[in-house]
Amino acid sequence: MTFLDCRALEGSYRPADLFSLLAEGQPYAFWLDSARPESPMSRYSYLGVPLAGGTLRYRQGSGQVERLDADGKPVETLEGNIWQVLPGLLEQAPRPRCEGLEPALPQDVLLGGYVGFMGYEAQADLDETAFHAEHPHRQARTPDALWMPASHYLILDEETGSCWLVGPTDWVEETARLIAQKLASPVPGQNQKQELTLPAFPLPDRQSYLAAIASAQEEIARGNSYEVCLTAETSVRLPSPPTESQVLGLYLAQRQANAAPYAAFLRCGDFSVLSSSPEKFLTVSRDGLAESKPIKGTVPRSADARADRQAAAWLASDPKTRAENLMIVDLLRNDLSRVSQPGSVRVPVLMGVETYSTVHQLVTTIQSRLRPGLSALDAVATCFPGGSMTGAPKASTMAIIDRLEGRARGVYSGALGYLGADGAAALSIVIRTLVVHQEGLVTLAAGGAIVTDSDAEAEYQEMVTKLRAALP
Repeated sequence: MTFLDCRALEGSYRPADLFSLLAEGQPYAFWLDSARPESPMSRYSYLGVPLAGGTLRYRQGSGQVERLDADGKPVETLEGNIWQVLPGLLEQAPRPRCEGLEPALPQDVLLGGYVGFMGYEAQADLDETAFHAEHPHRQARTPDALWMPASHYLILDEETGSCWLVGPTDWVEETARLIAQKLASPVPGQNQKQELTLPAFPLPDRQSYLAAIASAQEEIARGNSYEVCLTAETSVRLPSPPTESQVLGLYLAQRQANAAPYAAFLRCGDFSVLSSSPEKFLTVSRDGLAESKPIKGTVPRSADARADRQAAAWLASDPKTRAENLMIVDLLRNDLSRVSQPGSVRVPVLMGVETYSTVHQLVTTIQSRLRPGLSALDAVATCFPGGSMTGAPKASTMAIIDRLEGRARGVYSGALGYLGADGAAALSIVIRTLVVHQEGLVTLAAGGAIVTDSDAEAEYQEMVTKLRAALP
């Protein structure tokens, strides 16, 4: 097994400055960003670049995973789909050797592995989604999966300010020197990001969305679904291709406007993913404790304190919203039960209200213990896509979604985060997310749960509220 060096850094640094230094000029880079430090879910951030190459890029149906060099050029083809290729690569992934560090490296952090995403269409390779035989796969603009090796990265403890560099010894030494030289005594304005003003996004067509809601309710009336997560996409085109600094500046504005426990910035060659997701898809500890936190139920914040409290109270008690949440809870309990020890699935928090910068949301916590011999990736595959983005029952409802939406969702509503070499994993649901393409196209999507008694106009307005929550 190959080991990586690990070194603690002295001093306190801003994550944006660290990312700029690590990722400048690199076509691929990651920042898993705990932008909401008051949340216990968001203590650690990870910032890195795959300088040794090895990034994995996959399109569903190809039967092959491309391995890229550090410049993003394909250098190897691996036979199989992404779900088949990743397990072996995770077993071989270098891990950090961390003995004797002061401060000591925490045990519940990323210790080698891969950082990236599974796009929504990656589910077409899983057994449960056989409906694609009848409904041809729609090609997303982005890869259906992209995973960067955690080979040169930094761990930042947002609670204490402690930092650790992880990577080959020569890179760790050189990067520690550069950080001390350039960031310990920063020159005012030296890392100022160029501002990028987004044009106004056109709202998704109201009549088309209302018609899709009516069709979803017809499917529910026929018994083909209980709940359909219907989404819509909008886009704008920038007047000119954005620079690296402008895209990062846009993400910094987004995280300032809507800090989230599962925020992320991924630079993926010819596109970037800017996410302010509040939703945990799945975490798995190295000893097999799994946890999911589905969100179903959203209301906008109010500037008036009394109205804001009333909105949160309404969300907690609204019968329709609670029914939507409960259906997804039952779905995810069932998903987790398929990979968990009998009797270990539990719900410690049922429908609690969590408050973010722009919205209140209804969130449930589901936990279980994986069966011996099953990995975090086994659990991810069994639960993917997250039930809060499909509806229930999952397979038949996804077929309805495929027909009604008529487009590939791409990165949106997939899963983003890390898969650790030690068996741990931490993945968000990709919502509240902008995808910025190199040529200037910017896409944004949102949706909501449709049930029998959904009010179509209210559902459209909820979708619009969620769209706005991703914008700076």
